[in-house]
Parts: sequence; C-alpha cells; structure tokens
Amino acid sequence: MQRNPFLENFRPYIPASVKNIRELSIVPLIVGTLLGIIFGASSLYLVLKTGLTVSASIPVAVISITLFRILSKAGITRDATILENTVVQTAGSAGESIAFGLGVTMPAIMILGFDLDFTRVMLVAVLGGLLGILMMIPLRRALIVQQHGYLKYPEGTACAQVLIAGADAESRAAAQAADASRVQTDDSATTGGKIISIGFVIGFLFNTLMTVFKAWKETPSKEFGAPFRGGSISLENNPALLGVGYIIGPRIAGIMFAGGALSYLVLIPMIKFFGEGLLSPLAPATVPIAEMGIQGRNSIQGDYILYIGAGAVAAGGIISLVRSLPLIWQGIKGGFGDLFGKDAAANLNGEEQPRTDQDLSIKWVVIGIIVLMAAIILFPQLGLSVFTNPVVAIIGAALIILFGFLFVTVSSRLTGEIGSSSNPISGMTVATLLLTCLVFLLLGWTAPNPYFVTALSIGGIVCIAASNGGTTSQDLKASFLVGGTPWKQQTAILIGALASALVLGPILIWLNNSSTVYQRVEPTAFSSTFRVPENELARDTSGKYIDEQIHGRQAGEDTNTYRVWHNTTPEAGPTGRYLINMQGQPAYLVDPGINGVITTLPDGSEVTKYNAPKATLMSYIIKGILSQELPWGLVLLGVMIAVVLELAGIPSLAFAVGLYLPIAISAPIFVGGIVRHFVDVYLRRKLAHKNLTEAELIAETDKSPGVLLASGYIAGGALAGIGIALATEFLSDTITGFNNWSKANNPFYEGANADWLGLIPFFILAIFLLIVGREMVMTNRSDNKSDAPATPPTTFE
Repeated sequence: MQRNPFLENFRPYIPASVKNIRELSIVPLIVGTLLGIIFGASSLYLVLKTGLTVSASIPVAVISITLFRILSKAGITRDATILENTVVQTAGSAGESIAFGLGVTMPAIMILGFDLDFTRVMLVAVLGGLLGILMMIPLRRALIVQQHGYLKYPEGTACAQVLIAGADAESRAAAQAADASRVQTDDSATTGGKIISIGFVIGFLFNTLMTVFKAWKETPSKEFGAPFRGGSISLENNPALLGVGYIIGPRIAGIMFAGGALSYLVLIPMIKFFGEGLLSPLAPATVPIAEMGIQGRNSIQGDYILYIGAGAVAAGGIISLVRSLPLIWQGIKGGFGDLFGKDAAANLNGEEQPRTDQDLSIKWVVIGIIVLMAAIILFPQLGLSVFTNPVVAIIGAALIILFGFLFVTVSSRLTGEIGSSSNPISGMTVATLLLTCLVFLLLGWTAPNPYFVTALSIGGIVCIAASNGGTTSQDLKASFLVGGTPWKQQTAILIGALASALVLGPILIWLNNSSTVYQRVEPTAFSSTFRVPENELARDTSGKYIDEQIHGRQAGEDTNTYRVWHNTTPEAGPTGRYLINMQGQPAYLVDPGINGVITTLPDGSEVTKYNAPKATLMSYIIKGILSQELPWGLVLLGVMIAVVLELAGIPSLAFAVGLYLPIAISAPIFVGGIVRHFVDVYLRRKLAHKNLTEAELIAETDKSPGVLLASGYIAGGALAGIGIALATEFLSDTITGFNNWSKANNPFYEGANADWLGLIPFFILAIFLLIVGREMVMTNRSDNKSDAPATPPTTFE
C-alpha cells in the first residue's frame, strides 16, 4: 500500500475512541431533513430561473449550530454535539443536488411536448437521488480516506471548519480528552446564523411586499425608440438573484450580463432593423418581424434569440465537457483504481473497522441498487417498463448503471480535486444524453413517444445521481474531518435525499401550474373544419384519454372538461399544448409556467415565468438527434458565438446562459457581482498587513458576513417566490385587489416614473449588502493565515 504522509499524521476532531457522544439523533435528523427541503426548494427556484444553484452545506451548518444553541439556552432541548450538527448538515445538503438535477432535466419534458407527470418526476428524483448515494458509499474509503491530503474536497473542508468553530462544550471536552490544543470557544457560527436569519427575513418580506401587496414594480424596464428600436434594458427586483450575483462574484456575473446585453442591446435591435421591412414571416416565426414584440409570444426573443441562445448553451456545455475530459479520465482511472485496489480491501471484505471508518454494509448497498433498478424497469412512467418493451427496459437499465456509476465515480473524485463549484455535472448530463440518443438512433428508436421521455428519464436519473454523488462525497469529507461515523452520516443523507425527492417533485409541478396561462384559441389559428385526430389525443399509461379542467388563477373562468393535444407540427397550426373540446376543436392554448412566454392573464395581471435554460439545452439535444426538428441556422449562430468567446479566452457557458435568459434576470445578478467587487477590494486592503497569498485572500473574502447575508437573501427571496406561487390558487382575488389598487394609487408600481421608483427598494438591499459585506471576516484566529479553501459556494455546471 502506498504511504500517505497526510493520513499518517491525521487526527479527527472527535477521535475514534469516543463512542458515547450523540450523533444520529431524532431531532437533528428531522431538523436536517426540513432544512434540506427548504434549501432544496430555494435551489429549485434558482435553477429554473437562472440555471444556477448555491451550495447549502455551510448555511445549513451555521443555522443548525445557531438553532440548537438558542433552543438550549431557552431550556427547550440540549445543545447539539458537533456530530449531531454534522448529521443536520449532511441531511440538509441532499435537497440542493436533487433540485439541480430536477431543474436541469424534467422541464425538458414539456419543451418536448409531453406532460410534467407527477409520478415520473417523483420517480426520477427518488431513484436518481438514492442511486447516487448508494454508488458513492463503496468509494468513500478509497477517495475520502486513502486520498486524504491529495483530494482536498474544498466545500467539505470549509464546512468542517464551521462545525469545529461552533462545537458545543460536550464536543470540546471530548476533543480535549485526546488533544488539549483543540479546545476553543468561538461564537462566530452563532453570529453567522443571525446574519443568515436577517437576510432570510429581508428577502422573504421584500418579495412578499412586492409580489402580493404590489408595493413596487417587479420588473422596471426601459424600451428604446428610434433610432435604436428593439433595444431594451430591464431588471427583476429579486433579492435571491442579487444574492446569487454576490456569491458567484463579479467575473461570472459580468460575463452573464454581457450575454444578456448582446441579446437585448445588439441582436434584437439588429433583427428589428434588418427585418422590419419584411411583409411575410421569417421562419421559424409565424408573424412578420414588424409585428413582433421584444419578449413574449410571437416575439423576437422567443422566435429567434431562444434558438441562438440554446445553440450557444449547447456548445458551451459540450466545450466544458471536452475541457474536463482530462480531469474526468483521471477521475475514472483514480476512482476505479482506488475502489478495486488493495487500499479498499478492508472496506469490501467486511473486516471490523474503527468507529470513524464504518460504512453501511456493502451487501445492503448492492441490495438497494438492485431494488432501485427493479423500480426503474417496472414503472411505465419512465418509458423503461419491462412489460411494455423488454428490450428498451434492459438497454435503458444498462445505460443507467453504466453512466450512473461512471459519472458518480467521476463526480465524487472531481469534487475532491476542483470542488463542487467547478464540477461539470451539466457536461456529464449532456454526455449521457448524447450517448443515449446515439444508441437510440443506431437502434432506430426515434419516435417522440416514448423514446424522447425514455432518453430524458435516463439522463435525469444519471444527472441527479452524479450531482448527489459529489454532494455526498463533500459531506463525508466533513464527517471524516470532525470524526463522524460514516454509516450514520450515510443513513442521514439517504433519509434527507428521500424526503427532499418526495417534496421537490410536487413543488416543481406546482410552480409550473401556478404560472400557467390558458389563452383562448383565435378563430384564425386553425381551419374552421379542423379536428384533432383521436389517435393524437394524449392518453395515460393505461390507454385512457387524459381529461383536464382549467386550474390555477383562471379556474373559475371555465368549468368544462377538455382533452389534451400536443401539437408538434407547425403545418397543423401553432405548436404547443392545447385543451380540446368534445367536438375535437382546440379551445385553449396552454402556456406553461416553465419555459412559457405569455406573462399576463386575461385580466391583465402578471405571472412569473421560469426559463429553465439548462432544461432547454437537454430538450434540444434529444430533439436535434432523434427528430432533427430544429432551426439549425439559428442554432449554429449560437454555436459560433460560443466558439468565438472561447477563442477570446472567455468562458462561453456563463455568457451563453446570459444570452439565453431575459436580461431582467442577469441584470440583478450583475448588480450583486458589482457589490461583491467593492467588498473584495475593501477587504483586501483591510487584510493587506497579514501578507496572505491570493488563495488565502479569496478564502477570507468568501467567509465575510456578506456571503452569509447573500445566502439569507437567496433562501428568503426564493422561498417567498415558492410560497406565493403555491398560495396563488387561494389568494388570486386578494392579489388582484392589491394589483388594481396599486395601478390606481401607487406611483412605485404604475405611472410615468414607476420604472425608476421601482428600483429604489432593490438598491437599498444592495447597499445594505455592501455595508454588511465590508465587516471584518468572522474568525477567531487573529493574524493567523486562513486554511480555508478558496472556492465560492456556488454551482454553475
């Protein structure tokens, strides 16, 4: 066995000899699971809006330390031990990776022309989440233990430092029994918890006042006239997006905004300038450019920029994957070599291990994987049912096992080398879909139903598994450093992942339904004699027609029951999902909340739409390979934009996401990045006397109170958005009342100066973030150099 000097000198904070310290307790497990659901929901909201997620590990650890310390002082419960807080953090981080996988893949089902079925979404979330954890468990000893010191696992290491800094008296006493130098008292974690709580309250109240009470305009905008017709700028007043921009930093935020600027200040005005004189529509649009708006249905952004942006995102994702191939190959060789090498023998042969080296039994891991694979081929909603098509089921299950274990291994190792923030999960998903679709194409499986759904189910499960594998490895690294018991941590994350998967699926569907708009079909949209063929009407898995009524905020307008038709051929009429009356005529166009373009209801009130840029990329890969139904001229323009950016040394994926998204979303992210720039400049000057290296400077600024406040903004703002979306069905009359009053009486919401006045509350939030961020980093180490990792807690891939 190769000697590891780092491992020889390593001692966990709580030594293996301590066996009577509380760890997998009921209350911490429940608290961690609930926090996982909360942060998972906020991550889902963010990935649908921006394609980004923010790491939940450190905020969950800080909240756990603060919560139990407050409850213990109030006499309600005992203070949590460091190992109990580790259980909370482990269970609480599971929701974020599942949310990312769901938001990246599942909305693509609607883009491809199918329904966002509840059972399908839940199955993909549960199966992918649990599969990733179970596949990671055999890798723990090889990657976390034997590679200690070589694989850094930045987020896990940082989280361990937070947990150690906030250790309770019992944990400090246990650590002192082994090493007196480890005793410390540090209230920085409690202070951090207060900052996160303040940010949460501010973010929640801000979005509630704006969205429910219509206190100010949600999206101030300015559309330019001649000679710059078609140009526009806008900003969504969203504290969650402000927080995201602060955390990802000025460089990525600036690149994203540059993509939006190219769309709204160059491409759209250019298309307007050259195409306004055309009397007939220019494909793929169905109306002349002169009649098109900037954004919405039948708009330049929706009919042209969407495809250009999607091409750029696809190229950026593939370029990112190609650039990562050396790392991925290294991960494959290292991961499999460690797993099956001599170093892993003790983990696989069942030998008795110290408390800090006891995993869940490998036999239970194998049984769990077999049960999950059986579920995959039994449920028809995934398009992999052995009863429907045994050949597809067997090949699909084999692809999931192959790509799942491959990319879980790669993801787990890469997070140790480069951190979760740089782990190319989107690239792995793209690779999975590309290879799966190519296999389907070679086998002649190109029909939209069921092979589109089948390919996406495979990609979704692998994406969530790889994402959860990386998150699990970070959690197990934190546990390794603090002295946790692996099987207890693995149990905690399995429970947290299962709970989050069961809840996030319904939240995804509800977010879509709450922002769905039913638009009556114009008489000119279809021929008066047109009838939808019965064989094209949507059916459930039992073969029965799907019956549907209008729901959400328009539920009272029409109580009739309709059938569902997905029109994917422009020759028949405008493409989209329709409600069909019993005479076979299209009655309503159903514009979904996710990737929909109609932003106002018939009564004039606005609805929030979610653009899901990564899901669009996945749908275009499937459609482009299996059916080849894309406007390739526009897509290739986007590809060339990405190539030019790479030649110029600019990361194309961040720019491409900004190109695809409305500029209203990238603008507040850019503002957050600007605030972070000024905070970093100030803190660098303040820390200049410590003579820190560049990596140490970045690590210190990453731990400033501003990052914690931004995390609170994200959680509060995102959860307010989700809560309002879920309550819309019951508060529609109330919201309409406030909307009508504000239109008549509130100059911050409606009027000649509303666009300028509506910016004031947002910039107050930004200034407060600047002030808090300039406070000194929360550390008790005086002038000692930081050993925290230099990795921003955000995931772009």
